Amino acid sequence: MKKGKLTSKKTLFILLLLIIPSFYFYLSWLLEPAKNNHNTATVRRGDIENAVLATGKIYAIERVNVGAQVTGQVKSLQVKMGDKVVKGQLIAEIDDLQQRNNLRNAEAALKVVQADQLAKQAVLKQARAQFARQQRMLKEDASSREDYENAETTLKTTQAELVALGARLIQAQIEVDKKKLDLSYTKVLAPMDGIVIAVITQQGQTVNASQNAPTIIKLARLDVMTIKAQISEADITRIAPGQKGYFSIFAEPEKRYDATLRAVELAPESVMKDDALPSGSGSGSTNTSVYYDALLDVPNPDNKLRIAMTAQVTLPLNQAKNALLVPVHAVQIVEGKSQVQLIDKKQQITVREVKTGISNNVDIEITEGLNVGDVLIVDQTDSNGATRQESIFQ
Repeated sequence: MKKGKLTSKKTLFILLLLIIPSFYFYLSWLLEPAKNNHNTATVRRGDIENAVLATGKIYAIERVNVGAQVTGQVKSLQVKMGDKVVKGQLIAEIDDLQQRNNLRNAEAALKVVQADQLAKQAVLKQARAQFARQQRMLKEDASSREDYENAETTLKTTQAELVALGARLIQAQIEVDKKKLDLSYTKVLAPMDGIVIAVITQQGQTVNASQNAPTIIKLARLDVMTIKAQISEADITRIAPGQKGYFSIFAEPEKRYDATLRAVELAPESVMKDDALPSGSGSGSTNTSVYYDALLDVPNPDNKLRIAMTAQVTLPLNQAKNALLVPVHAVQIVEGKSQVQLIDKKQQITVREVKTGISNNVDIEITEGLNVGDVLIVDQTDSNGATRQESIFQ
């Protein structure tokens, strides 16, 4: 009997040990103040900038196709891809046999005209003497009027023929100069300093320049590159030539390259290509976005930047260092004033007026009204607890 009583007391003691802590935690849960179920953000310090963002392609600041202006076989090619060349350097030689023969024919034709001119000058001298003789004889009645007129006609005809020979001489000289120029075209020279970026025609290949100039090599200046970035019409009035910017490339996303905005094209690329402005007739509107090309120059001394690379371009408008930052959706405009909802340590919500600065559409600078570490509500609520969607950008 005594043993049964001891077992009952022990069981009761164990139950009390289980019930008392559970009851304590239940009371604590009931007495705990309700927490605010909001998305929050903490005021922090950081750098912020407002900028125009764009994507562009990298091009050489100068690039030319070096071609042949005469037809013939490429006898020798003096360069290869990657070679640095200077203006006037020999690039290739085209077989010049035909051009040399053409020049010899032109020079021979010139000599024929020169000989004809000398012969005609001798005839003219004789015609003048004959005419002078007939003049004297006519005054002395020693010759007839007919002989005088024949001498006069011969003189004038010879003078006209000599003028025609002078014109033929000019034509023959022009033809010689043209053939000399054609012969010089058989030596293809570099039109500028640069680097050979492509070899199109190989040694031994025949080029035909009868219709257009076939390309032998492509030459480019790579010491300075140009970025052609597409700027939206919504941002085009916010940038100007001379503005500083920077960009990154996919190969080195963390590295910043500095660049300078050289120019902004006055018309969209579509207009530049079509060579005609879009029609303004009709009442309908189009939703097609309009982009203008902005040209930025960047030094490229080590040739790390290459043609056709993609560049992520940033053109800063204004910036602040070590500023107080909060998410843009934590700030709302009420009657023209910027306000935030602040949560204190007791989980109480208070509305506070603040002054704002730079925004990048993600964060916004707080210039007055908050301190580092303050906790703000990001999903704004009204006095009834309903979530408000309006923010500083609405």
